[in-house]
Amino acid sequence: MKDSFGRDITYLRLSVTRRCNLNCVYCGKADCEKKEEELTAEQFALLAAAFADCGVRKIRLTGGEPLVRGDIVEIVRYLRAIPSLETLALTTNGVYLARYADELRRAGLDSVNISLDSTDGATYRRLTGADVLHKVFDGIEAAERAGLAPIRINAVLMKGVNADGAADLIDLARRKRVDVRFIELMPFSDEGEDASRRVTGAEILAQFPFLRETGGADGTAVYYTAEGFVGRIGLIDPVSRKFCGQCSRVRLLCDGSVKPCLGDPAEYDLKPFLNDPARLREEIRQIIQKKPAGHRFGEAKQFHGLNQTGG
Repeated sequence: MKDSFGRDITYLRLSVTRRCNLNCVYCGKADCEKKEEELTAEQFALLAAAFADCGVRKIRLTGGEPLVRGDIVEIVRYLRAIPSLETLALTTNGVYLARYADELRRAGLDSVNISLDSTDGATYRRLTGADVLHKVFDGIEAAERAGLAPIRINAVLMKGVNADGAADLIDLARRKRVDVRFIELMPFSDEGEDASRRVTGAEILAQFPFLRETGGADGTAVYYTAEGFVGRIGLIDPVSRKFCGQCSRVRLLCDGSVKPCLGDPAEYDLKPFLNDPARLREEIRQIIQKKPAGHRFGEAKQFHGLNQTGG
């Protein structure tokens, strides 16, 4: 269905948990060890089906870290059974992906995004608080073997922290059939509020002038490639290149609340309508009409506690 600004809302980002097994500096992690407010797999399936009835055709499972849920494969299986769903994807930090890739693919998962901000072990450990980079690379290999596609690597660069590793990340797209996507730092933590750390897509293009636009875009990322590359480079600039006019998504949080826009504080609770399918669909339609014209990242303080790459 269309929102009040004429945008087709076809994409649901479903956060199945706020918990995470890493502590990335830019996420502003908050309350990530609590699970008492998380909905069950059956409740997520009920809500997802209602969103599909309202026009959603793509669902991305996010967190926190979705693979910390022991029933993640069951959730995928439930969602894959929704007849009108065209695409089912997942965003993960990759630490547990080698364990789950085959099961997830068999359950019906199509594609995976993997958060990876550095290929250097020491830098990765400083950014995430964990010495598990080898597990992430194992997860990428497992995703390839399982047939998940596309595989996308999401990286957030920060000046003075990991920006000097951009070339090594770009090299992954040269060697492997993956999309390496650089996501502009957003104001979800103290680090995110420091605009001097932000690396824009324009700065990346200036540093790597051999990149050439492919003409491909997915509403958020603009894609580039270069001679000899197997994969692509994507640039996502929600702050410096606002793309709200093409936004097709809403977000369902793990407690049953909906955020029509990640960059706006408004939330609406759907739990009271779980036992009334007709009322639930009507509430979803009304919430979609409340989606704002654009994000409010300029009012940074209100976004602490959000996940930069999971959402």
